[in-house]
Amino acid sequence: MNRVFARQLRTNVCGTTKIFLRTCSTHKVSTSSSNEESNAKRNSTDDDCPQHDIAIVGGGMVGIALAASLASKPLTKHLNVAIIDNNPHFGRKNILEKGHPPDARVSTVTPATISFLKDIGAWKYIEEQRHAYFDKMQVWDYTGLGYTRYNAKDVDQDILGCVVENKVLQSSQLSCVLESDLQKTIYPARLNSMDMLPSSSLTGLGEVPSITDLFMRGRLAKLELSDGNNVYAKLVVGADGSKSQVRELAGIKTTGWNYSQNAIICTVEHTVENFTAWQRFLPNGPIALLPIGDKFSNIVWTMDPTEASDRKSMSEDDFIKAVNDALDYGYGPHPETTSSGGSSLSWLTGDVSISAKERFETPPKVVKLSSERMMFPLSLRHAKDYVSNRVALVGDSAHTVHPLAGQGVNLGFADACALSRAIAEGIALGADIGEANLLKRYEAERKPANIAMMAVLDGIQKMYAVNFGPLNALRAAAFHGAHYISPLKKRIISYASGEQSLPLFA
Repeated sequence: MNRVFARQLRTNVCGTTKIFLRTCSTHKVSTSSSNEESNAKRNSTDDDCPQHDIAIVGGGMVGIALAASLASKPLTKHLNVAIIDNNPHFGRKNILEKGHPPDARVSTVTPATISFLKDIGAWKYIEEQRHAYFDKMQVWDYTGLGYTRYNAKDVDQDILGCVVENKVLQSSQLSCVLESDLQKTIYPARLNSMDMLPSSSLTGLGEVPSITDLFMRGRLAKLELSDGNNVYAKLVVGADGSKSQVRELAGIKTTGWNYSQNAIICTVEHTVENFTAWQRFLPNGPIALLPIGDKFSNIVWTMDPTEASDRKSMSEDDFIKAVNDALDYGYGPHPETTSSGGSSLSWLTGDVSISAKERFETPPKVVKLSSERMMFPLSLRHAKDYVSNRVALVGDSAHTVHPLAGQGVNLGFADACALSRAIAEGIALGADIGEANLLKRYEAERKPANIAMMAVLDGIQKMYAVNFGPLNALRAAAFHGAHYISPLKKRIISYASGEQSLPLFA
């Protein structure tokens, strides 16, 4: 047997973070001793391995959000939490140099998510770095018929959302975790295997059962990591993305499909600052222009894979021309919005007066490409179960959605919030935080809300996947109603903002 203990890399006044290089491992050696002696040695080694309350597999935005949420609650802030992530840069605070263009990977966080980030103490760090609030959103389509414009004032709010770079979101939440009382250990490794047994009584094990006894009685999950560490935890949280290893090892199945679409994302620059979120539905998919501050915007352009490959490889000048064309007169005319509401669908709402602030506007021109163009395929996936014994899934591990409304990460943050609350409630009741019956509370809260949002987004995607005259008119009528019918507009904004979690007309 060979044991090499971790060295402590960081200590602060609030707590201690350990980064384990190697905790314990068992080397198989041929001996003439009995099986009982061999088992005893193996069990002794396992008992020296670290035991945690929670092991979070995946240190991305949602995984760290869960850790930060746990660190912010009185009942959970002293838990022993492991964070397992093999990203070599994980655990380092991102220092964003002023003057550098924003990263292409951004998220649009809703007011509900902002409230969550304030509650866990992360928003103050985000406000110190680059971010862009927006209070207006304009959505229209290539036919010139469909158009709507949303203002935060429509629902008596100051903002509709905020665009933040992913690395800012992650590092801000990580700061909360590092400065908390949470007992946190970072394992820079991959999850190789996960074992757990059915729960059974602890009768006869004494006052302080060993790790081996707890594992054999189904009270701990055992994780084997790529660096040789064996880690035990009462609860394993899969926050490891759409190809979740935790989900696969837990035997949780998924349903869904791939869209015949890829998305191109990049950062672009204007001559003026952008304060509005813009989205136009084109024949092959939507293009979004999102403010990110300092005269920069983020592009998310969905299209078929062949077109995406062409757009990614074309020259910078040609790409900028294509973007400006897609956001202006390319593919079709501007919508008609006049002071008398004189569009071709005025029959739906009558002769409604429209103010200047609600009229169609052309987005600011793009003058420069400020980052590389990234491309990724789009899909819809949903786990049939979010939890099983000693396992819970959050974020993309449980669900992936089309990016057309920027809701993916907001659903993940809502998962993290709900799971941390369920864990706190379990601790208050003296329950085992890894028991499936407790975890089902989390699933019961989040699954219906996630399915509802997935259905809305998938429905919009499918509605725009077909160019057919009568359907175009129906889409336009829906846009028109969303723009002119005030109660409907308020419902839509409330739902998209995360303030209403269940279906639009509930």
